[in-house]
Amino acid sequence: MKISELFNVSGKVAIVTGGSRGIGEMIAAGFLANGVKVYVTARKEAALIEKARELSEKYECECIPVPCDLSTMEGMTSFVNYIESNEEHIDFLINNAGASWGEPYAEYSEKGWDKVMDLNVKSIFYLTQKLTPILKIKASIEDPSRVINIGSIDGLNVPALESYAYGASKAAVHHLTRVQARRLVGDNILVNAIAPGPYESMMLGAAVNHDYSLIESRNPRKRIGSPEDIAGLTIFLCSRAGAYTVGEVITSDGGLVGTAGHDLSQL
Repeated sequence: MKISELFNVSGKVAIVTGGSRGIGEMIAAGFLANGVKVYVTARKEAALIEKARELSEKYECECIPVPCDLSTMEGMTSFVNYIESNEEHIDFLINNAGASWGEPYAEYSEKGWDKVMDLNVKSIFYLTQKLTPILKIKASIEDPSRVINIGSIDGLNVPALESYAYGASKAAVHHLTRVQARRLVGDNILVNAIAPGPYESMMLGAAVNHDYSLIESRNPRKRIGSPEDIAGLTIFLCSRAGAYTVGEVITSDGGLVGTAGHDLSQL
């Protein structure tokens, strides 16, 4: 019952997709600070390699960059081959890589729709499918492996912005999480999702010109999410403390979804 045992993740091996910035970087940092070996992916090779070096030095734990494009089957296959050639098993898979696309309703393009759906939904299914054998290797009833899909509160409510594919993709992620959870729990792989609200990121920052003050003022907690918020929830789900939580979509949003009467349409 000691905290040092309930939340201990040291010695584990994790993959964090989209791990070079934003929420992915926050989750990777949380793992590294607590003794987890982390593989991070992103498409921009130079930035990914530099971020992995920075995180490895800061937390004195191994952060390994693997540049790839997970929106394609070729990219996923190449990534999985790399992991399988370097690791005997994986304990945690954090499906965080994502994209958005904004255009007026009448002009919304197939290119934007496909880009969002391929990375946000298709890659989660197929990457998890391809990594299931290596996730199963050390998974047990006492110490299951974990998959965490990063959704969004935009998949729980109607977004104000014209990012039609994004909200639809995140709603799909939430339901896919439940479907995956049912299929994989018998293999001692626990699947859950986190639905973040506003966190500092390139995606949200671009939408508000990196000025979060209005978003903070309209949040019940009067701030945006911090690295500790998302890393702490992820570590809970991956630790002994979270080993009986299966198929859940947990918000991390300062109360936006759960606070009755709050006007989400203004965010």
